[in-house]
Amino acid sequence: MPRYAQLVMGPAGSGKSTYCSTMVQHCEALGRAVQVVNLDPAAELFSYPVTADIRELIEVDDVMEDDSLRFGPNGGLVFCMEYFANNFNWLEESLGHVEDDYVLFDCPGQIELYTHLPVMKQLVEQLQQWEFRVCGVFLVDSQFMVESFKFISGILAALSAMISLEIPQINIMTKMDLLSKKAKKEIEKYLDPDMYSMIEDSTNILKSKMFKKLTKSICGLIDDYGMVRFLPFDRSDEESINIVLQHIDFTIQYGEDLEFKEPKECEEDKSALVDEYFQDHVDE
Repeated sequence: MPRYAQLVMGPAGSGKSTYCSTMVQHCEALGRAVQVVNLDPAAELFSYPVTADIRELIEVDDVMEDDSLRFGPNGGLVFCMEYFANNFNWLEESLGHVEDDYVLFDCPGQIELYTHLPVMKQLVEQLQQWEFRVCGVFLVDSQFMVESFKFISGILAALSAMISLEIPQINIMTKMDLLSKKAKKEIEKYLDPDMYSMIEDSTNILKSKMFKKLTKSICGLIDDYGMVRFLPFDRSDEESINIVLQHIDFTIQYGEDLEFKEPKECEEDKSALVDEYFQDHVDE
């Protein structure tokens, strides 16, 4: 039997632990069993029960306090993750093997883990060897994405993870419930963006011809290949949570032996989801 995994990624503060906690509560309400594994050796508090916690294997504080290592916070975290990659047997023993496993991996937020370090790629390959179907879930804070420059930066971060890990990926804008009505109206265009319009927004601010050309190239690449799109995630809205879960389940074909329904919206009519969400939450 296949096993299923969400690799929950995103910058620090993007809401990864909150996402995991919300998904656990949502799945419990649906009568689904979901496990969570904490892979952040610098984590302090989280509001969900864990099946495995990397801090039982190694902690950042212990590495930083080691006189022979003398790492700072970032170096200490990288050391911890490389140590973890050399001890995957700990994770295998912690997970065990339950039929129809569905596991959320709450990952660290350091972007270098998804760009030029092999640790997360090694984790994906190991999970696949253990018969996991893995989906990347990349989170960005919607409050950060309300300007064109920041949005492009967020897309590039998501794209880096997609290229590095080579797994299906669902990109999500979190904390929609914290946005004002004005901000929700502004951010609507970023969920299914017209990158060529953003080129005009961005290049009007840029003074350097070199950066204007670079921005046009980046926006054109993203738009031409349609590689990155976002779903809204509002933890106060069960429908929003359910739509995200449906997309992830469809991506990894969770419950394929059951009568399975495609996500509420497909790529060709994603605008319908955007319209529905904002009609419910902006016009209130």
